[in-house]
Amino acid sequence: MGYGKWISGAIGWALGGPIGGILGYTIASFLEGDKSQKTADFSPTEERNSFLVSLLVLSSAVMRADNRVMKSELDYVKRFINDNFGPDAAGEATRYLRDLLKKDIDIKSVGAQIQRFMNSEARLQLLHYLTGIARADGAVSVAELKILREIAFAMSLSQRESEAIFAMFDNGIESAYQILEIDKNASDDEVKRAYKKLAVKHHPDKVSHLGADVQKASEERFKSISEAYEKIKKERGIV
Repeated sequence: MGYGKWISGAIGWALGGPIGGILGYTIASFLEGDKSQKTADFSPTEERNSFLVSLLVLSSAVMRADNRVMKSELDYVKRFINDNFGPDAAGEATRYLRDLLKKDIDIKSVGAQIQRFMNSEARLQLLHYLTGIARADGAVSVAELKILREIAFAMSLSQRESEAIFAMFDNGIESAYQILEIDKNASDDEVKRAYKKLAVKHHPDKVSHLGADVQKASEERFKSISEAYEKIKKERGIV
C-alpha cells in the first residue's frame, strides 16, 4: 500500500491553508502517480483522513516540545494508529511523521484551521490523543504542557475543557472534579447534572462521522467521565 492510497483521502480541508503549507512538497510527491484517488467533493473519507493528518501534524509539535523525541512517544503513535486505523495506515503514518518532525509547526494557524473545519468533540478527541503522547514517557514536562495548552487555545477549546482532558490521565479525586468540569464544593445535584451534561456532550456517537476507529478511541475518554463520576459518588456517599 503506497502513501497515496491512504493520504490522498485527505484532499479535503486539511490540505488547504497552513496544514497544506506544512505538508508541502512531501505530500505532493506521495500523491504523484495516484491521482485517481482525488475527488472534487468533500466526503466522509476525506473528513476522516483529514482528522488523521491533523493528528500527525500536531503530534510532531508535541513530540518536539522538549527538544527531544522519545522512543516511548513514537511507540505510542504507532500503537494508537495501528489499533484505531490499522497496520497499513500505521506504517505510512509513521514514515510520514518522520518528515513532519523536521518541520516547525505554527500552532496558532494550524489550530485555527482545525477549529474552522472540525467540530468540538473531534477537537477534544485530538487533544486527548496528544496528551497521551506527552504522558507516554511517564510524565508531562513543563514544555509539553505549555504546547498542549497552546494547541487547546488555538483550537478554541475552553480552559475547563482542556484541563478536564489533562485530568483524565490522573487518578486523584481532585482530577475527578476537573474531569466533570466542576469545583470540589459543587453540590450533589450539581455533580449529577455535570455528569449527565458531559455524558451527552462526549458520547462516542459524536465522532461517528470520523469512522468506527475514531469512535472507538473516543470511548476511552467517555469511560474516564463515568469513572470520575463514580469516584465522586463513592467519596460523597451519593446513591
